[in-house]
Amino acid sequence: MLEVFLMSVGISLLYNFRKIKKKQGLDAELKELIESSDNSSGVALDIKNFLLRVIQDDKNDAEKFSDEQLAEAERIIDRAGSSAFYWMTDIAAQMTMLATAQLNGFPTNVSQELGDSATPEQVIDTVVKI
Repeated sequence: MLEVFLMSVGISLLYNFRKIKKKQGLDAELKELIESSDNSSGVALDIKNFLLRVIQDDKNDAEKFSDEQLAEAERIIDRAGSSAFYWMTDIAAQMTMLATAQLNGFPTNVSQELGDSATPEQVIDTVVKI
């Protein structure tokens, strides 16, 4: 009876360990997305182009959260999963850090590369390297 119990516990632990190992989080998904060469550059380009379209829409006073924008965002998320959301959030965080550094008078590699004047599109091209 004890052997059956220990065997059951051992199998259960082994099964759960494999499950936990597979769930390595968003960082692992992002790494997998970047490492898969056939998928990563296409998804990265889609995300970069989406960001540039959002900027253009903002400049042109286009409708925010339009059906077209939401459909494109959904297509990117369906293609890349949560990695796309993580990556876009990471880009937004980098942009916020850049703005904060500039407001506080700290030089950044982006300001050194672009000089005193830059457009939002140039900043995205500098920050989002594909």
